[in-house]
This record gives sequence, structure tokens and C-alpha cells, in this order.
Amino acid sequence: MTQTLSPETAAHFAELALGHVRREYPHKLDHVMDGPEDVQSPARLHPIFYGSFDWHSCVHGYWLLLRVRRLFPDLEVSRRVEVLADEMLTRAKVAGELAYLDRAYSGGFERPYGWAWAIALWAEAARHPDRGWAEALQPLAAAFAERFLQFLPRLTYPIRVGTHFNSAFALTLALEWPDESLRLLIEEKARGWFGQDRDCQAWEPGGDEFLSSALSEALLMKRVLGADFARWFATFLPRLAEGEPQSLLQPVFVSDRSDGKIAHLDGCNLSRAWSWREIADALPDDRAAIARATADRHLQASLPHVAGDYMGEHWLATFAMLALEAGG
Repeated sequence: MTQTLSPETAAHFAELALGHVRREYPHKLDHVMDGPEDVQSPARLHPIFYGSFDWHSCVHGYWLLLRVRRLFPDLEVSRRVEVLADEMLTRAKVAGELAYLDRAYSGGFERPYGWAWAIALWAEAARHPDRGWAEALQPLAAAFAERFLQFLPRLTYPIRVGTHFNSAFALTLALEWPDESLRLLIEEKARGWFGQDRDCQAWEPGGDEFLSSALSEALLMKRVLGADFARWFATFLPRLAEGEPQSLLQPVFVSDRSDGKIAHLDGCNLSRAWSWREIADALPDDRAAIARATADRHLQASLPHVAGDYMGEHWLATFAMLALEAGG
């Protein structure tokens, strides 16, 4: 694969997603049972997002498919994406997904990663004005936007781990929701949590992390700070030109891609590549060159492993897509 998003690579990613978004098993539910009647199959609980091993991976699997259809509308696979989306992204099925949120003990369901991807999926659907997908998905995305509005004021401290609970990554995606009140709240929280961070040591990754805590924060701050980002970044990673911290510059090693948690580390490489490429254009030339070269190394390490074992195959293409698209 090249290190930019070619039609051939996009078609390959779409084929992978088509192979898993309606594959119900194996499946890992985020599900609290309040009684024996709650013992139900993934497809009974979730009319749309029952595939891809878990709910959030299914959501961003559909995001990937719609993204491919928009960027490469002439691909044969894009026709199959249209047929699938017309069948699955309907008001009736979305109502079933919404009903799940009204269940007892659902307040923490998919918080915040799945919430953010649901908003990102709606935002991508809105870029397809010839279809009614965005209108169908809007109530679900709005429900998660409201959950952000209720939850963020209560979240005193950011969650910095490189897994699904990471605050910065979720807020970066949630900025796609058009409501100004959520945007202002995200900006307030980002500045308060991260605005004074200095000389990040980047003690990462943990053994099962698919996000870089440091770079997820940096990407959010780029979105929030705009023209002031380069000044903030210069103090956040002040020794970048000296090759420090090395933990952010060297790809991570993946020892066992059949282990679902260890396979997260391929995602760490891919999400780092995305973050480095995204922030590069806001940096001075010397640091931008470091960022782009580092992104390339990370892609080389994990792009060949997007497919091959279902523990990675059900989700890695999404992060590969982000990284490759960021490369132009």
C-alpha cells in the first residue's frame, strides 16, 4: 500500500468493512443486564450496530464506508455501500438504537468513544446530500451530543489513557457536531485541561493502547487553538528537534496480533501517524518535517497488518483511513 489514500486502498478498506459491519459474531457487548429478560443477542439489542465485534467498531465501520463512497464515488464498491446504507441507516432502525439508550444503567454506554463516533458518522452522512442517511441518524447523534453536554461539566479531570476512555480523542470527533454550545464547552474543557501542559514526557504506550495520549491531546489543541497552536506545541514538546521524547518518534512493537488487546498497538501506530500528519501543517518547517517522517515510519510498521486477523481487521482500517487521508 502507498502512504496516501488511493482508490485501490480505499476499495480494499471498504471490502474489509463490508465483511464485518453485519457479522454478528464474535461479539463483545457493552451491556448491563437488569434481569433475565435482558439476555439478548447483539442484533436484538442493536438494530444497526450489531456487527464488527463491538458497537463502536461497527459505528466507525459505517463511517469508513460512507467516507469511501464520498471520496471515490465511481468505485464499484461504492454502489454496494449505497445499498447497505439505504437498508440499514433508516429512521426505524435508528429508533431501535435510541431505545437502547433509555434502558436502565445505559448512562455510561460507550462513553465517550462511541458517543464521538456516532457524531462523526452523522457528520459524514451529512456530506451525502443525495441520501437521507443524515436525517435518519440525526436523533442518535443529537442524543450523544446531549450526553456530552451533561457529562463534560461533571468531568473534573481529563482521562488521558490511550484507550476508548480518552477524553481528547472523543472531543476532537465531537467538534463535528454543529451546536455552538457543545463547541464552546469542548473548547473550555480543552483549554482548562491541557492549556498549561508543558514538557510532556510521553510515557507511552501502555500495553493495550491504540491512541497516543500526548498526540490525541495535541490534535485536539490544534482544533481548539488555531493560530496559537504552534506556540502551545513548542512548550508541550520542547525537545522535539532533539529527538525527544523518543517514545513518540519510534513505532511501537506488536508481539501478537491474535490477541485483541495487544493488537491495539497497531492502532497506536496508525492513530499516531494520523495525529502527526494532522498537526504537521501547523508547525515550523523543521518540526513539520520531523512530524511527517515520524508518521511515515508509523505507517510502515502497521499498515501491512490492517487485515489478517479479526482482532485487528474489524477496526484498524478506520485509523489507516484517517492517516492516509491526512497524507493528502
